[in-house]
Amino acid sequence: MADDTRRDFLKGAAVGTAAALTPAAVTPAPAQTPAPAAAHAPAAAEPQAWLTLNHTEADFITAAVDTLIPADELSPSGSDCGVAAFIDRQLAGAFGNGARLYRQGPFLKAKPELGYQLALTPREFFRAGITAANDFCRKTHGKDFDRLSAQDREAACKTMESGKADFPGFSSSMFFNALLQITMEGFFADPIYGGNRNMASWKMVGYPGLPATYKEDIKKYFGKKYDKPPRSIADFS
Repeated sequence: MADDTRRDFLKGAAVGTAAALTPAAVTPAPAQTPAPAAAHAPAAAEPQAWLTLNHTEADFITAAVDTLIPADELSPSGSDCGVAAFIDRQLAGAFGNGARLYRQGPFLKAKPELGYQLALTPREFFRAGITAANDFCRKTHGKDFDRLSAQDREAACKTMESGKADFPGFSSSMFFNALLQITMEGFFADPIYGGNRNMASWKMVGYPGLPATYKEDIKKYFGKKYDKPPRSIADFS
């Protein structure tokens, strides 16, 4: 995305964005030894083992998070930060199965402020949204979303965000907002949940990490730059 768009994304993440779905009950990644931090370089590439996303869905999510979080001087791309893996894990777990949703119906069209009203689980919702998004992109640009140029992917995202893309069953803006929300969660969450690899986003904004472990430094660093590296839940496990 353009610099102004990226700044808007980070600003929105800082103040919070209203979730289109119930907030994700995050699913920790398998325990592993933390890798040495790399300021702006992705970790060594390894084959991604997807838990629930099929090949087409994984390609879409990877392209989408890289469109929302492109690699630049601020951080690696969204997928290099593990955001796509984070989303896959959330959709494979309790959140994706709708464990916290009331699903008895009736499922009526309601005002946005009343929250998620569909009969679909979040996993089903994202599956339907990805299918609709790719259908829209093929009709508009002749290719699936992940095969578009960066410029066309950004244009497609803006159309979906505005609600002008024709999606069956729900609005494209509802899908885009849910995608944006879970992307932000993956980018800024503790790395133990699969995203924010090497604590890239925490280093970018200067967040020290696990709450309450730095309370003694508040007076010491008041008005000064906090120069200690951030720490994850895994660092205390």
